[in-house]
Amino acid sequence: MYEETRPTPPQSPDGGVRGTSQADVSVETYRVLDPDGAFDADRLPDLSPAEFRDIYRWMLLQRTFDDRATKLQRRGRLGTYASGRGQEAAIIGSGYALDDEDWIFPYGREAGMLLMHGLSMRDLLLYWRGIEDASRMDGGNIFGLAISIGSHIPVVTGKAWGLKLDDADSVAFANLGDGATSTGAFHEGVNFAGVLDAPCVFFCQNNQYAISLPFEKQTGAETVAQKAIGYGIDGIRVDGNDVLAVYNAVTEARKRALNGDPVLVEAVTYRQAAHTTSDDPTRYREDDEVAAWKRRDPLERYRSFLEEAGYAAEIDEAAIESEIEDEFSEAVDAADAFSERGVEAMFEYLHEEMPPELRRQLEEYEQFLDDHPEMYEYIEQRPKG
Repeated sequence: MYEETRPTPPQSPDGGVRGTSQADVSVETYRVLDPDGAFDADRLPDLSPAEFRDIYRWMLLQRTFDDRATKLQRRGRLGTYASGRGQEAAIIGSGYALDDEDWIFPYGREAGMLLMHGLSMRDLLLYWRGIEDASRMDGGNIFGLAISIGSHIPVVTGKAWGLKLDDADSVAFANLGDGATSTGAFHEGVNFAGVLDAPCVFFCQNNQYAISLPFEKQTGAETVAQKAIGYGIDGIRVDGNDVLAVYNAVTEARKRALNGDPVLVEAVTYRQAAHTTSDDPTRYREDDEVAAWKRRDPLERYRSFLEEAGYAAEIDEAAIESEIEDEFSEAVDAADAFSERGVEAMFEYLHEEMPPELRRQLEEYEQFLDDHPEMYEYIEQRPKG
C-alpha cells in the first residue's frame, strides 16, 4: 500500500482571487413618511385628497376586521384566525396599488386587500369558519389562502407565465411572510420567474418572525430584498409601516413586472398580534420589543401625515369606525344565516359530473331517508364555527 503522506499545500501569495459579499450590496429602505408624520413632498404619490382619506378608511377597516374576528374566535364563533394588526400599511398600501385585473395570492393576513378587490366580508368570515364554499373567493381575481407556507409561490409564477402567454395587461401578486423565503418553493418559484421574465410581484411582509423564529435566525442574509439578485430579478426594500411608501414601491414593482421584470419587494413591518389565535407570542418576544414597534404604529403615522398635509379635517373617524362595525355585524349575521349542507353534498362534490353508480347510491340513500325520517337524528351536521 502506498503510504506516503499527502504534501501540505503550499501557501501561495495573493493570486488576485476576489469574491462578492453582502458588504458589496447596498439596499436602501425606501420611505415617504417619517415616524412622526413628516414627509418628503417630492415622493408623495399622485393621489387626490379623497384618495388619501380613502386609504385611511381601508386601514381602519383592516384593523377593525382583525379585532372583531379575533373576538369572534375567542367566543368560539370562528376558527383559528391570523391577524394583520401592525401590518396595515403593508396590506393596504400594496392592495391600493394593484389593478382589479391583477391576480392576488393571499397568505392569510390581508383581509383589507381582499375586501378591496371584491371579496365579500361574509365570505371571508365563512372561510375562517371552514366553509368550503368560501374558498372559491368569488367577487375578484383572488386565489385561495396559502395556509401551507410558501406553497403558492410556484403557482404565482405559473399564473404569471399564463398571463404573459395571453398578452394580458395584469400581474400575479404574491403575498408572503418572511418565513416563506426559507422554503424550497420560494427558491423554485422566484428562480423560475426570473427565467421566464414572468409578470409577477413577490411581496414579502417581513414582520420579523416566522411564527416564533426571528428573522436573523432564518437566514444569513441581512435583507430579503437582496435575495432578488441571486435570481436575476429586481429587489425593492420599503418601510412596511409607511403606507405611501408601500403604495409607491408596489406601483413601481407592478410597472416593472408588466415590462417582463419580476420584482421581489420586502416590506419591513411588525406583527403586533399573535401569529394566529392559537399562538402565544409572549413565549418568544420581549415586551420592550413589542412596545418599540407599537410606537411605529402605521395608523398613527398615517394619521399624523393626514393632519400635517391638511387632509384630516374632513375625516370623521368615529363615523367611519361605526360604519365598519355595522358592516362587520351585518356580515356576521349573513354568515350565521348560511345554510348547512344537506347529505347530498357527500355525493355531489366528488366528481365534476356525477357518475351513474354514484347517482344510484345517492338516490338509494335519499329513498332510505324518506322511508326512515327518524334516521336524520343520527346525521351530525358540521357546526358553523
